[in-house]
Amino acid sequence: MSETFVVVGGGLAGAKTVEALRERDFSGRIELICEEESPPYERPPLSKEYLAGRAEVSDLTVHPREWYSEHDVELRLGTRATGVHPGSHEVELADATRLGYDKLVLATGSRPRRLPLPGADSRGVHCLRRLGDADRLAATLRRVDRLVIVGAGWIGLEVAAVAREYGVGVHVVEAAHQPLLEALGPRMGEFFAELHREHGVELHLSARVAEVLTSSGVTGVRLTDGSELPADAVLLAVGARPELTLAETAGLDVDNGVLVDTGLTTSDPDILAVGDIADLRHPTFGRLRVEHWANALKQPAVAAATMLGHSASFTELPYFFTDQYDLGMEYHGFVPGEVEDRVVVRGSLADRRFVACWLDGSDRVLAAMNVNVFGQNERIRTLIHSGASVVPERLADTTYSLDDVDALRKRPVGSA
Repeated sequence: MSETFVVVGGGLAGAKTVEALRERDFSGRIELICEEESPPYERPPLSKEYLAGRAEVSDLTVHPREWYSEHDVELRLGTRATGVHPGSHEVELADATRLGYDKLVLATGSRPRRLPLPGADSRGVHCLRRLGDADRLAATLRRVDRLVIVGAGWIGLEVAAVAREYGVGVHVVEAAHQPLLEALGPRMGEFFAELHREHGVELHLSARVAEVLTSSGVTGVRLTDGSELPADAVLLAVGARPELTLAETAGLDVDNGVLVDTGLTTSDPDILAVGDIADLRHPTFGRLRVEHWANALKQPAVAAATMLGHSASFTELPYFFTDQYDLGMEYHGFVPGEVEDRVVVRGSLADRRFVACWLDGSDRVLAAMNVNVFGQNERIRTLIHSGASVVPERLADTTYSLDDVDALRKRPVGSA
């Protein structure tokens, strides 16, 4: 009897899951449930090329609509799943339809965090998560003079860079004392702060918004210290929350995300989770959930193998990238907050061409970020995977190659 696999989630992770199933010659029925009306697309360009008008919708789309029919995937657009019933192996939709499944993949992604601010629901206040959000924000940037961005994370800073391209005056309000503090620590946070200041962005650090000021539309924001920033539009970019509603209704084990094993199986053996919601036990970093494009791209192949009864484990390093002004950056690995200050720089911060490496207490490289220095990915991954304790001075010295882990490695006391 033919099996039915259902995938809930219309982003990159969902599209790549159905692709991986067909690539592995699964011949059963596949249903892909997408809440949005558009076929699955990639989200990183929404705050970069697409927002800047340098990319079209077709550039973001994972597969054209006809791909799904050609590969016998039932694509349900504009359809919202409202519940999962593990006992009967059914997914319930908003119209009360129930779809039976043999295996189910949750790829429900994240939703923007909301701030309980007076005026936050006013016309002219934006969030950025979906294609329609990017279209509305791009139209706004073409006509306004002043934008306030609440949050100096990746989305906030990428939008700030695009807004400056449009000639919009930008104020960024951030509660922490540096941008990207949680992700990169204070030294690299200051590096990105200076990048934006040089491009005319006004940063308000260690500051919080108390109210969005409105009349017929947005006129500005009031900070908790009583000062006011004039604005024609506001972007709320204060992070995202994993969309866990379906997992919770299904009774799955949930903590920071949906708890999965290395094969991406949840506490229910017939339900898997991929992408932003997957809280994975990583072989290097322990329990880990990251909202990175690379997970959505690569986890589906492991999930498909698991669904088809093969042994598979997701062991990839976390990876993400950003483009801001003339700066391109790639980041591999993961750094717990307590060691994020231990960073060694290879190259020149002043020239904005360097590799920054984060070390733990044993001088092992946990993560590395290459800025305007490309072709380093395989070297960086090898160095992190080696688990070698390195000599920080050698790591900082560009005459030592990242290829030569032995030359970078500390020697045990008494060794030759």
